[in-house]
Amino acid sequence: MATSSHRRRQPRRRPGILISVIAVAGVALLVSLVVAFRPGGGGSGADAKAGAGSVVEERSGGVSPSGTTPSPSTPVSPTPSTSGSPSPSPSPARTTPSAKPSPGTASAPPARSQARSGSGSGSVADAGSGDAPLAGRIEPGRTYQGVATAYDVGNGDGACSFGPTGDTMTAAMNTADYETSKACGAYVRVSAGGAAITVRITNECPAPCQPGQLDLSQQAFAKLAPLVTGRIPISWSLLSPGVDGNVSVRYKTGSSQYWCGIQVLGHRNPVARLEVRAGGAWTRLPRTEYNYFLSEQGSGCGSSIRITDIYGEQLVVDGLPVKANVVQASGVQFRQR
Repeated sequence: MATSSHRRRQPRRRPGILISVIAVAGVALLVSLVVAFRPGGGGSGADAKAGAGSVVEERSGGVSPSGTTPSPSTPVSPTPSTSGSPSPSPSPARTTPSAKPSPGTASAPPARSQARSGSGSGSVADAGSGDAPLAGRIEPGRTYQGVATAYDVGNGDGACSFGPTGDTMTAAMNTADYETSKACGAYVRVSAGGAAITVRITNECPAPCQPGQLDLSQQAFAKLAPLVTGRIPISWSLLSPGVDGNVSVRYKTGSSQYWCGIQVLGHRNPVARLEVRAGGAWTRLPRTEYNYFLSEQGSGCGSSIRITDIYGEQLVVDGLPVKANVVQASGVQFRQR
């Protein structure tokens, strides 16, 4: 029987324990409610209010993340970028350079001078610019290197068709720099071995003359080196010298109102182009290797002539009749540069 008594269950004790647990839980709940709703009680409610106030102040910018409020005079540091590198400073605005005038454009309308007396009446139509927009291979302000040789100029005539002359300080330009007679009448300063001379281009030096080479008159060469030297290295540059007299014009032999060739003589600066007045407009004439401007159909022969130098200065010559092989004065000259 003892064995069976140890195996019996005691169901009566379970309801009592359950009721006790429920009672204790109810008392604990009641106590917590009383404490929570007691006036001035409960630290958790105060903490909640303080937290809410902190959030409001932080949004207004008065509280740092650490909870320390900076003084109003202390600037708040900006939030760094996520990359950790500072934002680049904006680039300063670039100033657009002012447009430069084209080489042949003067900054202001040039003054026009009145014609001086002569067999023809002339005027300066355009004073040109300080640059040389119409220059060819030979440009002012540049120094060219080459060699000089010497030749017997005879009576002084040459490919430029200026005719005989007593001026012996002349030179022949190599074909490349002669440039279809564009170099004719140019004044060139030649230097060698510490000496320097000025010569006028009156002729062409064909091959084997090379670019940069000048074939000087014997008289000019002798001022730089003994003639027996034969060939010397030189440097040379274009000049705009002081000259006596004015520009002259000559019609070629055989010229008439139906065909004419026109040549410019005595010019200070190289001539870039020549135009004649025909049909109320200016017509540019082609230039030959022998330094005449041709009007093969007779257009403008005997009318007004406009001459332009490499600097863009223009001279207008009126009242010159077609007189073949006669030098006629214009009364005007290109200005010195």
